[in-house]
Amino acid sequence: MRGERTYGAPRGGRTVRGRRGAVAALAAVVAGAALATGCGIRSTSVPVDAGAAPSRMPCRTASEAAATAPPPESVSVRIYLVCASQLVTVERTVEIDESRSDPLLVAQALLGELQGEPDSDERRAGFSTDVPAGLRVSAARKGDPAGTLRLSEQPDDLPAEALAQVVCSYADNESLGSGGSVMLGGPGKYTPRGYLCTSETKSRPGEVPTLGALELS
Repeated sequence: MRGERTYGAPRGGRTVRGRRGAVAALAAVVAGAALATGCGIRSTSVPVDAGAAPSRMPCRTASEAAATAPPPESVSVRIYLVCASQLVTVERTVEIDESRSDPLLVAQALLGELQGEPDSDERRAGFSTDVPAGLRVSAARKGDPAGTLRLSEQPDDLPAEALAQVVCSYADNESLGSGGSVMLGGPGKYTPRGYLCTSETKSRPGEVPTLGALELS
């Protein structure tokens, strides 16, 4: 009929479209949650303990399994390096004339190995050394107890790990140590002391580097 106005969709149509939009949005959220679950993603407020991370420092070198006899006029020795905050032995080959049986030569050779930078294989395994490059060792002085070795620095003035390395490397060598101990002195007239290498020294060198040190009369 002429004059009648044609109106658009009733207001109720808007409500229907609004409900349909809400339903579609809810369906999208549910689908997204299902997809995340399918990808293995968990939502939780509780921390999950996956255990300790695998160690990158096994403190074991590849050359250990391929150890061979030392060349002529050389001997195989053990020294202590630092690895994972502990003392761990490594095998080294040094040139020493065993026929001379001079403990000082052995002490100097071991000290030189302790001061040297670990090779690439040892570094990859986590080994390091704290023994100062300038440290020197000399023979006993007159009046020193038998077997004393004199260092160019007072033993107790060395870094804790360095002293533990020297003590255990010397104490474990049969030509230098006795019963797991070694006699060490420093410069000057200070009385030498006996240092004992124990299992605790090896496991915690930074805390007990002089454990078992014995004063001599």
